[in-house]
Amino acid sequence: MQIERKAFIGCDSDYECAKTVIFGAPFDSTTSYRPGTRFGSSAIRSESFGIETYSPYQDKDLLDYNIFDAGDPELCIGSVETALQQIEDIAAEIIADGKRPFMLGGEHSVTLGAVRAVYKKYKGLYIIQFDAHADLRDDYLGVKNSHACVMRRCHEMVGDGHIYQFGIRSGDREEFRFADTHTKMHKFNLDGMEKAAEELAGKPVYLTIDMDVLDPSVFPGTGTPEHGGVQFMELLEAVFKLKGLNIVAADINELSPHYDPSGISTAAACKLLREILLMLE
Repeated sequence: MQIERKAFIGCDSDYECAKTVIFGAPFDSTTSYRPGTRFGSSAIRSESFGIETYSPYQDKDLLDYNIFDAGDPELCIGSVETALQQIEDIAAEIIADGKRPFMLGGEHSVTLGAVRAVYKKYKGLYIIQFDAHADLRDDYLGVKNSHACVMRRCHEMVGDGHIYQFGIRSGDREEFRFADTHTKMHKFNLDGMEKAAEELAGKPVYLTIDMDVLDPSVFPGTGTPEHGGVQFMELLEAVFKLKGLNIVAADINELSPHYDPSGISTAAACKLLREILLMLE
């Protein structure tokens, strides 16, 4: 008998026992270049069975921990505001149950819905963003909740100095000027991670990873590829430097699997997810 697998590998514990709850956000209605990220979360789940539950990097195994994958909700594709509210409601329920939400996008706009829920619980919230793009536009083609504006909307909640941006190498002039006075932007690479971890010790942190922080030579499966990015091990080592921080929620987003027929982009997302989940335990 063939059994349909819906959960990320090793993440099928009971909800009641889980410390971390994975859920998908299959939404890409504001994508400004190439759509398709709505298929990212399901691809990560299905392709996760090509990797091991065990991490030789950390000497940990997903099977030793209680992690629950709630699957993908049916989001309103036609309305970003409705979809964001649905995401906020899901994240809020997970938080109310004393668990950590971990969202799989979807385009980067979905982060706003989860951050809204997390910020209601943690008023002193900080955000660490790995990304090729600043995402600090006030609007994009008249849309305030575009994926190109997600960090600007988050800034309106958390305030100056509460967003740490790494790997940024694309944006319009005004975005970079805004960052100069309102966020802590590290352009082009992931330098400064140790200092950031020291500054954020003991503070609630939301971790958001736009997979296009990786160079498209190693991660071509994304809607807005931007050359000059980091390599996979650079990203993984930077993530490991966050170990011990109070990461209260996290997400991975912007995988468009069909732009990479080789499957290496989805495999990279799977491996990164495994390592972050184990780091958080």
